[in-house]
Amino acid sequence: MTAPDRERLPHSVELHYPFSTKGDRLAPELTALQSRCPVARVTTNSGGEAWLVTSYELTEHVLRDRAFARSVLAEAGRPIQDAPILAPELLDAMHHLQRAGLREEVLMALGRHQPDLPTDWVAEITRAGLDNMIREGSPGDLQRHFAEWVAAQCLSRLLGLPFEDHRWLAERADVDLTMVTFSEDELARNWEEIRTYMHEHMAARHGGRPRGLADRLADLNDRQHGLTDRQLSNIVAVLFVSGYEDFASFLGVAALNLLRRPDVVDEVRARPETMPRCVEELLRCSVVLGNAIPRFVTRDSELGSAFVEKGDLVLLSLDAVNFDPAAFADPDVFDPARSPNPHLRFGHGRHHCPGAHLVRRQSDTAFRVLLDHLPGVRLAVPVEDVPWHRHRMAIMAAAIPVEW
Repeated sequence: MTAPDRERLPHSVELHYPFSTKGDRLAPELTALQSRCPVARVTTNSGGEAWLVTSYELTEHVLRDRAFARSVLAEAGRPIQDAPILAPELLDAMHHLQRAGLREEVLMALGRHQPDLPTDWVAEITRAGLDNMIREGSPGDLQRHFAEWVAAQCLSRLLGLPFEDHRWLAERADVDLTMVTFSEDELARNWEEIRTYMHEHMAARHGGRPRGLADRLADLNDRQHGLTDRQLSNIVAVLFVSGYEDFASFLGVAALNLLRRPDVVDEVRARPETMPRCVEELLRCSVVLGNAIPRFVTRDSELGSAFVEKGDLVLLSLDAVNFDPAAFADPDVFDPARSPNPHLRFGHGRHHCPGAHLVRRQSDTAFRVLLDHLPGVRLAVPVEDVPWHRHRMAIMAAAIPVEW
């Protein structure tokens, strides 16, 4: 396909992406594009144009093909979809950690045998959050006392941060991942507060007595000098912001998806050993991405029926691709026994999220505790009345009212 052919493709530049930041259902525009124009031209929050991909097969291709890169998006003059990139390491932290010889420490902290978040502890703090909700009375807020509580506890302990600082940190993480609302200067000031906090936290550590992953990375970096202090504090801040926001988003949206299906709740409660597969289906069908996964075209290429040119921005809607009927039978049906379930929630191949195992494991524990500790838990309002934060990169309910 030649560049002139591009002008004859079905264009959608009049569409502004993202279409919605509500997590109760997939935006209907995504479903429509998936069926008639799975590589569509859209306008982004930055005012530029991008190619939006809603096809499962083509998303796998983009994540696999080195013609579509991520790290170069942090370079000056590259296209952006939302907020400006304040430093290169903020967009591709794992690449910078690898070059500095620190990546293995992060992978170990997030992996199957990670040392910081034992299952018994996750269960204990989940019960504590639910008990706080019970004390405040019905209706309670599952977003605050379950999703955000568990996510903040886990990320604080993982990084070795004092939990009493979690509200201050969460407020700034919320600002950082809010699209459109804040100016570039406001976002820069907000980020500098988070980065400075992480820098001061690591500077106050005692050698040989790490409080968590942040201190271990700082000790290693002192020996290897792979990153500047500013780069390291930026990366540790990214680990908290992305880890907290993504996990709190998923736990909230997934809890809503579970509780809106009382029959599934009853089945999983009766057979708790089926929870891991239920979590996989929650990962597939939970709408949690307020924006998309960006990639930069490094050489002219064909992408489905589209011709993409070097310099173009490609956006991957992982929410949409997990509902692609070409990859999933009856994708709109919630099937906790779905097998296989090759969802792309955590990416694919070399771009697979290193925190995938951690999210699966902690989610399994948290949902088991929720159903066991509150056997009568149910939504207190219709699903359509659940309020949502607007313009969030990680979709977040403002509250999930429940009774028990």
